[in-house]
Amino acid sequence: MGCYDCCMRCLGGVPYCSLVATLLCFSGIALFCGCGHQALTETERLIETYFARNLQDYITLAYIIQYFQYVIYGLASFFFLYCIALLAEGFYTTSAAKQTFGEFRSTMCGRCLSSSFIVMTYVLAVLWLLMFAFSALPVYFFYNMDATCRTIDILTETPASINQLCVDARQYGLLPWNAVPGKACGMTLSNVCKTREYRMTYNLYIAAFAGAGITLLALLTYTVSSTYNFAVLRYLGRKGIGARC
Repeated sequence: MGCYDCCMRCLGGVPYCSLVATLLCFSGIALFCGCGHQALTETERLIETYFARNLQDYITLAYIIQYFQYVIYGLASFFFLYCIALLAEGFYTTSAAKQTFGEFRSTMCGRCLSSSFIVMTYVLAVLWLLMFAFSALPVYFFYNMDATCRTIDILTETPASINQLCVDARQYGLLPWNAVPGKACGMTLSNVCKTREYRMTYNLYIAAFAGAGITLLALLTYTVSSTYNFAVLRYLGRKGIGARC
């Protein structure tokens, strides 16, 4: 057998769907965890500088931010290992084994392992859907803040109206109701929106939201490809037909 035929046979057993899903998962998690971690740090700095003067007013928020940053560390490690395991499972359920070692054989243990990955990936996709929705909340907050700032810039000729336009962090649950000042109004708010910290934090949250969406897409791709692979492994394995997804 020539080198070309050997290469084509090896490439024919590559689980391309699982490989694409792995790349999507790695890139999505890296974007979500990296940008999310830095965005939380910048959020604490913004709250401390412009919305709260007393440490006791935002100490709870600081603890929550620190907790979520630890969660991000755990998510990054977990998804790195889980994506590698799913990719390995994808290789297992392709025809690479048949093409390399002869007759295709599937064991009860292998089928149970494949079905377990399907269930785990489906549950993880549902849970990550909640995380995806949760990551939209800070984007919504900063979007409203940015829209208010644009309105202030339009109404700069009427200062009386400007001072009535505010963003209250207490309404979003970021600070307790007795926090002082707890909100930014008028030109003060407009100046906040023009700072580098605000623009960077807003962009980081958007990037983290996009990363969560990419990760969700990767999990759905894993679910579809794993289900297809299991069906082929279960029903067509006796005929020596391997999955290529």
